[in-house]
Order: sequence, then C-alpha cells, then structure tokens
Amino acid sequence: LVTGENMVSCVVVTVLVLLLVRSAHSQHMAEEPCSVQILVPGLKGEAGEKGEKGAPGRPGRVGPPGDTGPPGLKGQKGIMGHYGKMGPSGFKGLKGDMGEPGPKGSDGDPGLPCECAPLRKMIGEMDNHVAQLSNELKFIKNAVAGVKETDSKVYLLVKEEKRYRDAELYCQGRGGHLAMPKDAAANRAIAGYITEAGLSRVYIGINDLESEGHFVYVERSPMSTFSKWREGEPNNAYENEDCVELVSSGEWVDVACSLTMYFVCEFDKDRI
Repeated sequence: LVTGENMVSCVVVTVLVLLLVRSAHSQHMAEEPCSVQILVPGLKGEAGEKGEKGAPGRPGRVGPPGDTGPPGLKGQKGIMGHYGKMGPSGFKGLKGDMGEPGPKGSDGDPGLPCECAPLRKMIGEMDNHVAQLSNELKFIKNAVAGVKETDSKVYLLVKEEKRYRDAELYCQGRGGHLAMPKDAAANRAIAGYITEAGLSRVYIGINDLESEGHFVYVERSPMSTFSKWREGEPNNAYENEDCVELVSSGEWVDVACSLTMYFVCEFDKDRI
C-alpha cells in the first residue's frame, strides 16, 4: 500500500525521472530507447494506532468572572474561643441599703482604774474655751454683716435671741453695753438699723430694775436729756415690765425682762 507521504515521494521521483529522461533523450535519442514508468497514487490506507499523549500546551487567557451566586447557608456555631484579657475596672456603683444590725457582741474587759478628777477638770476648761471661741466667732460673723456708726458710737445688731440680762452680759463681754440712745440722732440711727434688717423690735440699754418707775441707762447713768416713749408707755403691765425695747418706728416700750429677742450693742469709738 502507498501512503500519502509515499505518494508524494513517488510524484517527486517521477518528475525528476522525467526531467532526466528528457535530457538524455535529447542527447542519445538514437542510441537507446527509454521506457517511462508513471506511479499512480494508491488507495488510502487504514488509520494507524493512536500516538502517545503530547506535552500540555500553554495556559490560555483568564476568562471574565462569573456572576455572583446566591449566599450559602449559615454554618454551624464554632466552639468557644480562649478567654481574652481582663478589662479595666468599672465605675463604683451606688451604695447599697444598710443591712440588718448584727448580734450584740460580748462585754469587753473592765477598764483600768484611774484618777479622773484632773482629766475632768481639763476637759471642763477645754469646754469653756470652746464655748468662748464659739461666742467670739458668732460675734465676728455679726460684725462682718455690718455696723452702724455715729460720731462717737458704733452699733452692732446681734441676731441672737437672749433675755435682757444675758444680752447685756454679751455686750459687756465684748467691751460695750446694750445700746443707750441719749439723743435723737442716736435713736434714729438705731431705729434705721433694725428697720433695714427687717426687724420690728430689739432690746436697748434702759431699765427700772433697781427702782420701779425710775428708768436709767444700763450703766446706771440717769435719763435726764432725752426720751422717746410711745404714748401710754411705760405702763408696767402686769407689774412685770422693767426692761425696754425699741421698735422700728423709734419709740420705746417697757417689756418683761424675761422675753428673748434680738438686741443692739453699743461701743465707744475711742475704745475700739
């Protein structure tokens, strides 16, 4: 059988032979006769056996991305991971309600005997100092609140309700007396003072404690130059009115010394 490749080879050979024959024929025409054989392609043969697999070719170009598919189903919950680091402390919470009282404890051991008299005396003295300092502090607070002045006097309104005698002792303890208005100017100054403070009455330093009906100033000087009694006063109502108050209008009224009210202290300028 003649294959395709063999047939091509035969054709090539035949052509070459023909060319050679023609050249020889022209030279030796008379000498030798020539016979020419023409090869005719044969029938197609049967398919050969399958050859071995060749080497893989080069990869092709990357194609365009496909359409996004629908979301997949939610996976199962994984196992718990490791505990993380401890975070910072939170803000302090609100104080809780007080719990129930606990049971009573047992009695303690008896104390050691001591001489307590000196300690008690010391504590008493300390209490007196504390009380004195407290009074001085109150006095300073009142003084800071404001005072009234005339040419020769300074007046301080004390907003502590006291009986007449206690009020005078308070003023004496600070170097003065209850206010003693001995002229119209001083009386107006005191009346204006209590009016500005929004008060209606205060104790002043006038009384008839030593002799009924004979009023004197608290330092026992006589009242000989000035008075400002309200009409009908003094009347010694209930036979128990031996002290004097000054009302916001500037008038004087006799009252019981046991009443408690605010008062005005008076200080000499030349002694301050």
